[in-house]
Amino acid sequence: MQKLEGAPWEIDPYLKTGGYEAWRKCLKELTPNDIVGEIKKAGLRGRGGAGFPTGTKWDKVLNHRVQERYFVCNAGEHEPGTFKDRHLLKHIPHQLIEGCLIASRTVNAKASYIYVNHEYAEEEANLRKAITQARERGLLGKNILGTGVDLDLEVYSGHGSYVAGEETAMLESMQGRPAMPRQKPPFYPTDFGLYGKPTLVNNVETLCNIPQILKNGAAWFTQVGTEKCPGTMLFSLSGSVNRPGVYEMPMGVTIRDLIETCGGGVPNGRKIKAVFPGGPAFSMVTADQLDLPMDFDSLKKAGTGLGSAGTIVIDDATCMVAATLKYSNFFKGESCGQCPPCRMGTINLATLMDKIERGEGSRKDLDSLLQLCGFVKGTGYCTLITGAAVLVQSSLRLFQHEFEEHIRLQRCPFQPARTGAGANA
Repeated sequence: MQKLEGAPWEIDPYLKTGGYEAWRKCLKELTPNDIVGEIKKAGLRGRGGAGFPTGTKWDKVLNHRVQERYFVCNAGEHEPGTFKDRHLLKHIPHQLIEGCLIASRTVNAKASYIYVNHEYAEEEANLRKAITQARERGLLGKNILGTGVDLDLEVYSGHGSYVAGEETAMLESMQGRPAMPRQKPPFYPTDFGLYGKPTLVNNVETLCNIPQILKNGAAWFTQVGTEKCPGTMLFSLSGSVNRPGVYEMPMGVTIRDLIETCGGGVPNGRKIKAVFPGGPAFSMVTADQLDLPMDFDSLKKAGTGLGSAGTIVIDDATCMVAATLKYSNFFKGESCGQCPPCRMGTINLATLMDKIERGEGSRKDLDSLLQLCGFVKGTGYCTLITGAAVLVQSSLRLFQHEFEEHIRLQRCPFQPARTGAGANA
């Protein structure tokens, strides 16, 4: 995904690189079934977390018996260590717009929206300017390019919370209700989405792939990546690396290559202690697992997950209890409070973690943490409490010795012991 010259909302640089060619083909040559068929052949999987086959999702909405349908682009990114969608919104908004137009046209959406995290003020401004320019060129709005097709995009400034990024919570907030995940069943917005109607929801990166696939063909897309996970992915690389940032790499790149080739290795000669391949809601991997391929299936088989590829590197100078507490506090603060197991579970997990980090924990607290994780995992309307439990379980399983050192020393072993003079200084 190439960053263009000039202001990101300017349409001419995008047009010069073949921008909106795929959209023109969709308006004048390709049928909705043609489009879905090409996406299926490409094997594109959703880049928002679950890795669900994109063509299958589009097909389900396209062929739904209910004719009133909607489309929503989910740009409500809010997870720690994940900022790839923000990068795309900021630098190539026209590619996203084209992907959204193709998706909306394919499923015959009655109305189409782009839900943007309200904290992304600059990115939202760029997007709105780009939509205006596309509208002025006749690429959206009324009677698009003289084809008689009417289709517009509305930007919705989102709630800005982690839970609001869960697609059913996002749809609830768009209807003026609190951003809380829906009870299930029904399980998917493809059956019961916006206003209770079938709704196609895709994330930013997924949609940015669509114009390229339709312009260059499915065979072009499958030239890189793995057999079951073709194409490239944008990795948000952060933490203990020399060059944090967003990197586009083939699916299946190893964790080691991502850190060393893209990130320039770990600063100050430190060693890697752990890596979150897909953010803190998935299990960590340790330094002996750095040759794992970064794709949905390989990481799932290894007991973790790719998610939205928010890769966080932790070096050997970091206290794992403190790092786990930091993310536990994040989950506690982001819980919407709808599910009792999540509301109370996130509070109790963070409280116990804080107690151990302060040097006031006991062996009983370690048992309580594991017991609590077992009780709450998988019990919420969304995956927040499961992520909070997996975080603690993973940390305890891999770094139990650090938890035990906190209890034995009655302080964090990564901090110098406080003397009487130091305490009063």
